Amino acid sequence: MPRRPRPHDPAARGPAAVPAATDPVRPRESAPLTLLVDGAPVRGVQGQTVAGVLLADGQLSWRRTSRHGKPRGVFCGIGACFDCLVVVNGARDVRACQRRAQDGDVVERQDDPCGGGTRGGTGRSPAVSDEGPGGARG
Repeated sequence: MPRRPRPHDPAARGPAAVPAATDPVRPRESAPLTLLVDGAPVRGVQGQTVAGVLLADGQLSWRRTSRHGKPRGVFCGIGACFDCLVVVNGARDVRACQRRAQDGDVVERQDDPCGGGTRGGTGRSPAVSDEGPGGARG
């Protein structure tokens, strides 16, 4: 006798379970968009994050570390690591993996201002000196 699927059984679900016309997660047509990235137009589609547009364009890094000048792009992809920071429409410290791209956005690479590595300086925060936080202790 054939087994009758139970409601919690994966075999009971499938493509026929939800009609395509009423599927709430069905992909919709995406409108094209264009970002201006460091002065150059980069094309994407509505719904992509800034990081998604950059990655689809073949750009794997768009920031350099302040201390050693190492390239950074998307690392975690969930907004926890801050490796994908960019400037969007003049606003600094925007996480490219979290920001939905909008047609006409102006995106610029963001380098840390504290110096170091390949650009000179100590690579340390200005609040920390050789004597530790707050300067020399008496």
